[in-house]
Amino acid sequence: MAGMETESATGEHGYSPDKDAYIKRLRRIEGQVRGLQRMIDDDTYCIDVLTQVSAITKALQSVAVGLVGQHMKHCVANAATNDPEHLDEMVGEATKAIERLLRS
Repeated sequence: MAGMETESATGEHGYSPDKDAYIKRLRRIEGQVRGLQRMIDDDTYCIDVLTQVSAITKALQSVAVGLVGQHMKHCVANAATNDPEHLDEMVGEATKAIERLLRS
């Protein structure tokens, strides 16, 4: 079942308890991207632009690592406890997500 969504009995995803923090962080990143656009528009020195790109990339990677961790703690653990027949699939999804992060 590719793309299977496993939720807890309350219908929450692993990141749900920290959803507000994730939204706040993503909005901060969005502001950084807008700043990057202004830098390009203002013909800012290329190394300064690249430094900002690096900061944004690291910020997005941090969000991704947090989401993977919460997926493992919540969704994979939930499958291990409540849906063992889908455990291998959940671990496979997590593994593929980690592989994508490592390639990026």
